[in-house]
Amino acid sequence: MAEAIQKKLKAEVEKYSQMQKDVSKSMASRQKLETQLTENNIVKEEMDLLDSTNTVYKLIGPVLVKQDLDEAKATVAKRLEYINGEIQRYETLLKDMEKKSDQHREVLSSLQQEFQKAQGLAVGKV
Repeated sequence: MAEAIQKKLKAEVEKYSQMQKDVSKSMASRQKLETQLTENNIVKEEMDLLDSTNTVYKLIGPVLVKQDLDEAKATVAKRLEYINGEIQRYETLLKDMEKKSDQHREVLSSLQQEFQKAQGLAVGKV
């Protein structure tokens, strides 16, 4: 009896640790997106200071190419929109993972209690 519970407990611990790794990866990706959001907001603020007489260049590989100011602003705005959408997606994903993690913790707790009871019964029989 105790061996079966121990196997279940081990499987649940492995699932839980894998879930924690996934949460960690998702949080790292979200932090990376936050950094990109900050950088792009700074670019947007700098571009808002420019007028039509200023020249904007875009880096394509090793070459700087002249770009229209309105086109550059539109590109940055689209990038910000995309990054915000991705951040929202990761927040939803992390909330779901947190709920699943809580459920796994509860299952682990109950299995540990069952295992301890089974061990206690086995010790009492000896």
